[in-house]
Amino acid sequence: MYLSFQALSLSVLLALPASVRAVFQDEVGYIDYHHELLGVPQRETTFFHRPRTEEKASLLYTLSDLGVLGAVNPSNGAVVWRQLLAGNITDGGGFLRAAEHQTWLVGAYGSSVSSWDALTGRNVWSLDSNAVVKDVEVMEMTERGGKDVLVLYQESGATITRRLHGTEGHIIWEHKDVNKDVPLQVSTSVDKIFVVSLHGSLLSYSLKVIVLDTLTGKKLDEIPLGTKNEVQKPEDVMFVGANSAAPIVAWTDNAMTQLKVNVLGLKTKQEFPLPEDTTSVEIHAPHTIQSSPHFLVHSRTKSGNKAEVFHVDLKSSAITKAYELPLLEGSSAFSTSSTGANVYFTRVTDNEVTVTSSTSHGLLGRWTLKRGAEKPNALHGVSEVIKKAEDSYAVRAAVVTDSDDWIQVVNGEIVWTRLEGLSGAVAATWAEIPESEDLAKTLEAEAHSNPLSAYVHRVNRHINDLQYLPAYLQSVPKRLLSSIVGSESTESTDEIKRDSFGFNKLVVLATKRGKLYGLNAGNHGQVVWSKKANKTPSGGHWDVKAIYADNVKGFVTVRGSEGEFIIVKSDTGKTVEAMPSSLFPPVDDAIMVDSDAGPWLLPIEREGKLADVQLAWAPKQTVVTRTGENEIQGFRYVEKDELASAVPVWNFFPSAGQHIVDVATRQQHDPIASIGRVLGDRTVKYKYLNPNTIVVAAVNDKTSVLSIYLIDTVSGEVLASSSYDGVDPKKDISCTLSENWFLCTYYGQYQLRESSDQNLKGYQVVISDLYESELANDRGPLGDAANFSSLDPVDMPTGPALPSVSRKHDKASPSDNC
Repeated sequence: MYLSFQALSLSVLLALPASVRAVFQDEVGYIDYHHELLGVPQRETTFFHRPRTEEKASLLYTLSDLGVLGAVNPSNGAVVWRQLLAGNITDGGGFLRAAEHQTWLVGAYGSSVSSWDALTGRNVWSLDSNAVVKDVEVMEMTERGGKDVLVLYQESGATITRRLHGTEGHIIWEHKDVNKDVPLQVSTSVDKIFVVSLHGSLLSYSLKVIVLDTLTGKKLDEIPLGTKNEVQKPEDVMFVGANSAAPIVAWTDNAMTQLKVNVLGLKTKQEFPLPEDTTSVEIHAPHTIQSSPHFLVHSRTKSGNKAEVFHVDLKSSAITKAYELPLLEGSSAFSTSSTGANVYFTRVTDNEVTVTSSTSHGLLGRWTLKRGAEKPNALHGVSEVIKKAEDSYAVRAAVVTDSDDWIQVVNGEIVWTRLEGLSGAVAATWAEIPESEDLAKTLEAEAHSNPLSAYVHRVNRHINDLQYLPAYLQSVPKRLLSSIVGSESTESTDEIKRDSFGFNKLVVLATKRGKLYGLNAGNHGQVVWSKKANKTPSGGHWDVKAIYADNVKGFVTVRGSEGEFIIVKSDTGKTVEAMPSSLFPPVDDAIMVDSDAGPWLLPIEREGKLADVQLAWAPKQTVVTRTGENEIQGFRYVEKDELASAVPVWNFFPSAGQHIVDVATRQQHDPIASIGRVLGDRTVKYKYLNPNTIVVAAVNDKTSVLSIYLIDTVSGEVLASSSYDGVDPKKDISCTLSENWFLCTYYGQYQLRESSDQNLKGYQVVISDLYESELANDRGPLGDAANFSSLDPVDMPTGPALPSVSRKHDKASPSDNC
């Protein structure tokens, strides 16, 4: 009997799943989901490239608008590697080029040029300069057989062109032209280098081309193009070809009626009419010397998109129009790919993908976007065309849409989508999933009815809920099995609903591009909704000052720096209210306040000004603002002429000679871990917990003294202060405040404990703990009082206790260059 029971127990144990018998690691720090983003790809810095010449597979490379250089696997859209070229988030720009049949890329941002291994993303070499990089190109043909890099710089009063060794990065030669021109781009042909610049003054430019010798960098010729006033700004120059047998430069007139094209090296130009109502022009051409000198002109009009294909005769350098593609309504994105001398143009529209050869207008391939796929509103893209048989072609196109998504279309089917619009986040907040409106109305009806009616109403509601019982019972086995095995459900659903433990929440995200996103945190960060919330100017970004989620109403409010705001529903993104930037004055900040109408974001205008508000929206708290460079004021709202106006009740100035460098406030969510700290002898020191406090840091530039003040925001009283010598006022000084402690960091001079005669410089951290009394087991003058008034005199025995700063930690880290 004993043996059979033992055998049965062993059999049951072995039958248990491995995940049940396993010892699981603590899930602290476990990443639930991760959107591995690059940023929105830019038109001129995105392309397909083979990282190894012996392999046929290509990777997709981009330098995004955030300054992130990355490689993506075209088969599944996964990031292979990524590097941040800029030191911080940028607003676009930069350069990225690939050398044909080479294993490296070259990129530039700001004043730095660097080379990267195309397969691993490792840095090969870097070169910094005092000048700003204006363009980068690869020399496909050199005298030694390798490939080199051409870099165009702009320096004060000079244009500099450098030829760098492709694999080592050292300077082979440099050409410096002292002038006040605006350098645009550098281009190459088989035997010459062309530097294209704007000559003249703002709004009155003409084009100028300097011809350089490839071997020595010596100036061979200078060619003026066009007449004065022909080009207004650098953006008017549409295209400068490179690495072509016949590179061109193209620009338009101010009215967008004529396209002017010059074959670099010639002193003449040709003009071609543009379609009526043209709003913008793009030119697409191959970037390899062996490709045919053909290019496509993409004209966007008010009614649609049209394309025209042109050929350049290598003998006469004459440009002729070969054929045109029809004007189609909606969006269109064109891209170029080449194989040997063959050049292909790919067109992606809202409904289809087409491929044509540069030699003829006949379609080589046409694919309708698969039914059920999201119709992309394409802005720009890159493509690869493969000839499978005599008359059979395949194409894959990576396209950026107007929703800031990056998608790949393979023969008309969208195979992956990268949500690059999520990058560049500037503000985010948690939001609870709202209860259904029907349930909310039902509960409200029950709350306002008599007990008997409410009871009958509730019973009927539960009876109606029984219709969902079969579906619930059907899901029980699957849920039970997944809980035992430890796996998660792989079924994706667009439905968002609350869970019993409150883990399912929404994350509302605002990006620098003026978009809002709603993410379901309970479903691996799935994007529930997205919308354009603010129009951002070219080269600018949305400066969000505050974001707040009202979980009672299910609304999210976002306020921008130019006075604009938008209120949306947290679960759908539907706009409840919106106000453009032109109707309200600019703001420096926005803070959450309580009022009779409920909590809301109070805008703080420039220089700390507070506007009048309706009486129902008057803040109940004291509002503290920085009204000047060296002043902090506290305001209370009082009734005045049927409105509520802000009236100053106190102000604070630092000591003479000091100026404020930082102000630290508490986070909106600042939980209290405990009301006291247990000491080693089991006594307790009670924390000074006052939510109405701020920390102000002020420094004296002449004496290098830093003063830190703890201020009560209700009364304006200074509760504690301390000073530190030897502080470097030119370095950043920052403070933070939480619970019963605050800390400040600064760069300064300090003495070693072992040797008081030796002074070192480095970053220091000062931490102060606040307690109700210096004595343990003592609550101070307030005792067990539930509340107190900050307005009572502090020198009375029954008044509020000043905090006891009983502990200070001063930690220093020596600087490497001190």
